[in-house]
Amino acid sequence: MAYRAPVSEITFLLEHVLGGTRLGETSLFADATLDTAAAILDEAAKLAEGEIAPLNRIGDQQGAKLENGMVRCTPGFREAYHALATGGWVGMNGPEAYGGMGMPMALTVAVNEMMSSACLSLALNPLMTQGQIEALEHHASDALKDIYLEKLVSGQWTGTMNLTEPQAGSDVGALTTKAEDNGDGSYRITGQKIFISWGDHDVAENIVHLVLARLPGAPAGTKGISLFAVPKFIPDAAGNPGAANSLRAVSLEHKMGLHGSPTCVMAFEGATGWMVGAENGGMAAMFTMMNNARLGVGIQGLSQAEAAYQQALEYAHERRQGRPPVEGFSTIIGHADVRRNLLTMKALTQSARAICLDCAISLDLARANGDEAQAARAAFLTPIAKTFGTDVGCEVAALGVQVHGGMGYIEETGAAQFYRDVRVTAIYEGTNGIQAMDMVGRKLKDGGTAARALLDEIRATAATGGPHPRLSAAVEHLERATAWMLDAGLNDRFAGAVPYLRAFALTLGGHYLLRAAQADGARMPLAAFHIRQLMAQVGPLCEAACEGAAPLYADPLAV
Repeated sequence: MAYRAPVSEITFLLEHVLGGTRLGETSLFADATLDTAAAILDEAAKLAEGEIAPLNRIGDQQGAKLENGMVRCTPGFREAYHALATGGWVGMNGPEAYGGMGMPMALTVAVNEMMSSACLSLALNPLMTQGQIEALEHHASDALKDIYLEKLVSGQWTGTMNLTEPQAGSDVGALTTKAEDNGDGSYRITGQKIFISWGDHDVAENIVHLVLARLPGAPAGTKGISLFAVPKFIPDAAGNPGAANSLRAVSLEHKMGLHGSPTCVMAFEGATGWMVGAENGGMAAMFTMMNNARLGVGIQGLSQAEAAYQQALEYAHERRQGRPPVEGFSTIIGHADVRRNLLTMKALTQSARAICLDCAISLDLARANGDEAQAARAAFLTPIAKTFGTDVGCEVAALGVQVHGGMGYIEETGAAQFYRDVRVTAIYEGTNGIQAMDMVGRKLKDGGTAARALLDEIRATAATGGPHPRLSAAVEHLERATAWMLDAGLNDRFAGAVPYLRAFALTLGGHYLLRAAQADGARMPLAAFHIRQLMAQVGPLCEAACEGAAPLYADPLAV
């Protein structure tokens, strides 16, 4: 199957559903008109479809290898990455002062969706760099910015994030990597990190690792963590890669999917690094990168949903099996259950795309206008975008295998690769359970203001063009569940966090799909399917969200 970038779908959402014209009305993004956006997306689509997509299968079959202490990437990856970098796609929303385009995040995530649909393993590389660019822009000293940002923005150098250790996964505060002051402004970094995406490779000339480590005498837990920039090659006086630093890739993880993406165990053996941000302020700096990456990972999930849907739809139009009960059909696209699967895939994919783009637009408007309400809106949408985007990626990829039937279980069709590749997205950058806990914990600390503002938007959509009672009813279910969450103890909230987030995401999906249908009547059948069938889960999900923690502890779960 040849991947086709959904440019028209993205531009339709920006223009008719999400109010993308607001970006061009700001002084910061005055150049980001809808016409400009369409031109950028068209160019990105050509690269994704023509040069990146053909590498997806090759990357799966011929993954990265560690040979003689060096990581060798899939044949063709180096050239494709070079095309990404020289085209300016890595630094799309990077600071213009350092060579970036200064484009809105909304356009960046739209381009990232297309590149990730084409080849997720390769597209993961620039995603990590984009997050590092933002972290350095906000937290690094001017001296560090001058050394690193231009090279990262141009794609000459790539970036990584080094948090996880064997004993410290989601509990980042348990890390043991240590940093010692060299007395000359640099630090000696010693420790081991695991699960480092693109931790070593041969597609760019240098790799900059952002490493969390603990200084001697630092407070315990996350309050005592600092962040350091640790390059693979130490920049010389001219800013070019110089002497090799004391770090190495010990091994590559043997993974379920993403074989083309080298996931490394990294050893820092007295490596030289420079502090980013304040002493013991590493988590604040790293969270800048992680929040960027969380939306990016939601886009990764969406990307695999789109690719899996495209392939399943094409297969259903071609596969002859049985006699469809409806006249006019000769392939399995005429079978009711196949159509149910495909409509579910389409509705979930389009809902996830709208959530992710809406989150990005809110981030852009908050940045452009200093709008605190938009910042709060983006903060509330971020865990939804990450969780729902990646859950949808897993669900739609699994349904894609189902549509293919037995052939979906056979690797040659490629349907299984989407599921294998996307599965990790629900785990890394904070598991989806942790994202949901963040939503009902930190994100409701405003007394539910951001949540209720979104519910008011959905309520207004439900009342437009005549009442839509099922969407209105979903809003009422969520209003009651939000009130319950605000009154409940923290662990009771956590117990219901996942169903609460799912209910919110499905309702947002109904909101966006109905707005799309109000702009284009041909879209009404899909909106009706989502609201009448998929959103039938909202009421029961809200009930489950308000059960509290007691039922989860009633069974001893003894071994």
